[in-house]
Amino acid sequence: MKRVSIIGHKKSGKTRLIERLIPVLTARGKRVGTIKDAPHTLVLGDPKTDSSRHRRAGAERTLLLGEDGAILIFDRDEVIEKIVEEAFAGFDIVLVEGLKDGPFPKIEVYRRDGDPTPPLGASRTIVCLVTDEPDPPVSGVPILSPSDIEGIADLIERL
Repeated sequence: MKRVSIIGHKKSGKTRLIERLIPVLTARGKRVGTIKDAPHTLVLGDPKTDSSRHRRAGAERTLLLGEDGAILIFDRDEVIEKIVEEAFAGFDIVLVEGLKDGPFPKIEVYRRDGDPTPPLGASRTIVCLVTDEPDPPVSGVPILSPSDIEGIADLIERL
């Protein structure tokens, strides 16, 4: 199973990138799940939340992580014991939104937009920087455009 964290500063485009990757990867025959790091709130059912957006994009299951616990979102028709046993067993790819200090390979989404905050890749190991910046602020890793979804999906499949 491929696991990759999509990291970046708030409002950098992490959720949007995941929303765009899921259909491409599923069209390639991959079974895709998502995990959303949500350390401050656990909200279920609000269609505006990132986890709801993951589900609408086609993720079969979404694990929502919070400080005090976690929520695994799945169709109610599935048996809970089976879900607990399997979690993401049998999935080809799990896209993790966040967990910038987690154990998985990291792809950073970076958008300066007047914000002088340096990219996270300056202090963490990343496998790719996704940015439309003309002069990318991180070197030594592949730089891909946010519009190159096929290229980003290729990279994930090679991890």
